[in-house]
Amino acid sequence: MKTIHTEKHRLRNSKSELSGGLLVSPYECPERVDYILARLKQQSLGEIISPNAFGLAPILRIHDEHYLEFLSTCWTRWKALGYQGEAIASVWPARGMRQRKPTDIEGLVGYYAFASETTISDGTWEAALHSADVALSAQALIASGEKSAFALCRPPGHHAASDLFGGYCFINNAAVAAQASLDQGAKRVVILDVDFHHGNGTQEIFYHRNDVFYVSLHGHPAEHFPHFLGYADEKGTGEGEGFNLNLPMSSGTDFDTWDASLALACNRIMQYAPDILIVSLGVDTYVDDPISNFRLQSDDFTRYGERLGKLGIPTLFVMEGGYAVSEIGTNVVNVLAGFEGN
Repeated sequence: MKTIHTEKHRLRNSKSELSGGLLVSPYECPERVDYILARLKQQSLGEIISPNAFGLAPILRIHDEHYLEFLSTCWTRWKALGYQGEAIASVWPARGMRQRKPTDIEGLVGYYAFASETTISDGTWEAALHSADVALSAQALIASGEKSAFALCRPPGHHAASDLFGGYCFINNAAVAAQASLDQGAKRVVILDVDFHHGNGTQEIFYHRNDVFYVSLHGHPAEHFPHFLGYADEKGTGEGEGFNLNLPMSSGTDFDTWDASLALACNRIMQYAPDILIVSLGVDTYVDDPISNFRLQSDDFTRYGERLGKLGIPTLFVMEGGYAVSEIGTNVVNVLAGFEGN
């Protein structure tokens, strides 16, 4: 399996994350990729290649142009005000307030953010663009006939909605790749999200559509981020009704329970008969992940990779969450190697 990767991800090197009422060093950091690359090379999984540049056009198929303009100018405008820290939301258009876009940058950060743990720092926009290029380059491999490919995206993307950032995400890489597949002739795409946290952004983008079936296995939103989407009764709307499947699970879920949900998801995926399967690959379901609460062991990632491989569908893996513990590399490569074993 070929991996698409760029060192440009290091342009996103935020120093601040709001956690437990404190500004701490971000869990989403460049070292995550270092662990994964080291394991890929150690296991000789396949060629690691650089992405091509695709520009804004495929991203605009998913994201609002004013939102992208905000992302591209936020840091410059923030620094022009003399602020010493990174851009972080401090006010939102909450219940009872008008959904009217402000003109100053402090208001705009709150308008386009859905959570305050994620800052915008120098290089964030550029890194997000390169991350989308990674996903699009991997999608191009699938379109050219490859059975599988791995997009080693950073920053991740599944929390980014059409016009919202948060959860470490700015551009929804999986959604951009899905739309590119459709634009190139695919009729049906599945996005299977196995990250511990629900991909609220991906759900929002495709909730009204039937050409992308979004399936998510995640920590229950009553207990876990992002809290306000990801419930089982969210099934899509309009033409998209029935094409959104949420499978939330409680804290402490072990692999047997998680795998039963995956089996259900795979049955629904096969009924849908997609032309391509895009896996939003978060490995923060690991027992020792620092910000999650499932109990999967490293060998379990191999087992579910094998299950996905048995589906026999061209599959694009897009990196999402899983945080800076050394096992992130092992767990990612176990999924990919398990898939390749079929």
